[in-house]
Amino acid sequence: MRFTAERRLDGGVLEREFALGEIPGFLWTPASAPAPVPLILLGHPPLGLPKMYPRLVARARHAAADGFAAATIELPGSGDRPRWAAIEQARVDLRRAVTAGEPVSDEIVDALVLPLVDRAVPEWQAALDALLSLPEIGGPVGYSGGVISVGIRLAVVEPRIVAAGLFAGSFVPRAMFEEARRVTIPLHVLLQWDDEGNDRQAALDLFDAFGSTEKSLHANMGGHTGVPQFAGEGVAGFFARHLR
Repeated sequence: MRFTAERRLDGGVLEREFALGEIPGFLWTPASAPAPVPLILLGHPPLGLPKMYPRLVARARHAAADGFAAATIELPGSGDRPRWAAIEQARVDLRRAVTAGEPVSDEIVDALVLPLVDRAVPEWQAALDALLSLPEIGGPVGYSGGVISVGIRLAVVEPRIVAAGLFAGSFVPRAMFEEARRVTIPLHVLLQWDDEGNDRQAALDLFDAFGSTEKSLHANMGGHTGVPQFAGEGVAGFFARHLR
C-alpha cells in the first residue's frame, strides 16, 4: 500500500488516498480516538470512486464520529481502472433490456455480477491485509454497503469481518442465494420498498436465505436513492454494538 495524498477534513478526520498496486482507494481515520481503531469497509456500486465520493466521505465521517476508521477501494472495471469488456457488454445488455421494458434475465445478471464478485473479493481481502498492517488500524472489521453480492461473498470467506450492514439494492444471481445460507455473522439489511432497480421479492427471499441467527431487515418507503437519514443512524448503532 502506497499513500499518494492526504488532507484533514472538518472535524479533524484524516483522509488519505492510497494505491494498492493498480487499485486506488481511500482511508479515513478519526482525529481523537485512541489507536488502534476498528475498521469499516465501505462497499459501493460500480459507478467509480469520483462519482461515489460525496456519499462515501459522508459515511466515513459518521464512522469517524463513532471512533471507527473507514476505507474503500475502486471496483474492477470502474473509475479510472482499465475497462473490462465482459462487464461492459453485460451493462449494455442490461440497459437494452430495461429500455425495452423486458425482464432482466438470469443470464444478464450472472454475466454482470458473478465475474465482479470473483475479482473484487480477493482485492478487498488484499486491501484488508494492508490496512490491518497499519499501526492505527486494529479490529474488529465490518463491511457496509453494496454491491450486496460482494458483501455476501466476503461474509462467507473472510473471517476477519464480524458484522455486515448490507444494502439490498442490486441484482443478485441465483447462485448467491446458496452462498447466503452460509453467512453466519450478524447482519443489518436495508431495503428501499419502491426501489425501481431492485426486485423486492428477491430481496426478501435473499434475507430469508441468510444463515445468520442475528439478522434484521429495515425497509423504508421510497426509491433507490431515497434512503432516509435515520436509516444511517440505525446502521451506526449496529456497528457500535458489534465493533466495540
